[in-house]
Amino acid sequence: MQVAPDARQAAVDRGELTRRMSLVLERAALPLPPAQVLHRPAVVEVVHMVQRELRSGPLGPDRLRELETRLVLGPAPMCAPVDPQDHLSRSVARALRSVPVRADVRGRPAVSAVAGWQAGERRMLEEALTLLEEVWPQGAAETRETVAEVALLDGHAIEGFTDFTVHGAILVNRTRLREGANGLPGPVRCAEALVHEGAHTRCNAAASMEPFLLPDPGAADGTDPAGGSDGLLMSTPLRADPRPLGGLFQQAVVLARSVLFYRRLSVAGAGAAALERHAKLADGGAMAVRTLAAHADSLTPRGRRLLEECASVLREHG
Repeated sequence: MQVAPDARQAAVDRGELTRRMSLVLERAALPLPPAQVLHRPAVVEVVHMVQRELRSGPLGPDRLRELETRLVLGPAPMCAPVDPQDHLSRSVARALRSVPVRADVRGRPAVSAVAGWQAGERRMLEEALTLLEEVWPQGAAETRETVAEVALLDGHAIEGFTDFTVHGAILVNRTRLREGANGLPGPVRCAEALVHEGAHTRCNAAASMEPFLLPDPGAADGTDPAGGSDGLLMSTPLRADPRPLGGLFQQAVVLARSVLFYRRLSVAGAGAAALERHAKLADGGAMAVRTLAAHADSLTPRGRRLLEECASVLREHG
């Protein structure tokens, strides 16, 4: 993986993930769906479930029949808006357990839930994808190769996230599709969200192939692509709560890619709000790179190469 988007390499990594998923299903004596179906996040969730259960031994016939019914899905287009589904709701429940409790506008604990798409929001997603294709064709191509489902979140607890258990799905708060307080247009904010969450998804796949961080001796297993190093938690530009080193590493990549997106918008004549956003993202990226540089001995050679690419992008910003 590189900071610059690469749809071809993303397809290679996705193919390898599909191959690994097939092996898990074969071990469980479950039928193999077509490759396009294995790309669906709901099926990815089933494979994760099967992998966990196999650790306790073979699955019984009743359980196999139950799981088989969850694998009977048809192929779906990539980067498609999806309405609430069980695998997405379970993902949000996991995410809520891992974020600090926020207060909503009435002072009550904020919540988030998967929301249905309104017609105007679907148009906004289409406009964002069109904008991305116009200003950054490579970024659009990788997004369409990487992101299977785009789900909307309602509520104030979570702005957006990805989850390797439902790999390929990105969950974005619907406020990120609206015009910002500083006048940043909705299609631009939505396109940034696609770049942001798509970069996390890309990092998750790439890290599962070849890690960016050295193994964490205290980790329960090696299934979290955004894990930490020796339990170390630190402040990061994009989260209020301390994050492990792997989370900070992904933030550096996300911020570098977001800077590249806004740099292309600037060339295309973006307004003052986009230039302001570009500068804020670059400042956050520089902070992430500086912190990571102090922990470079926890990175693999691949991780150090990617960190240097992030630093190069941000040095060009000046």
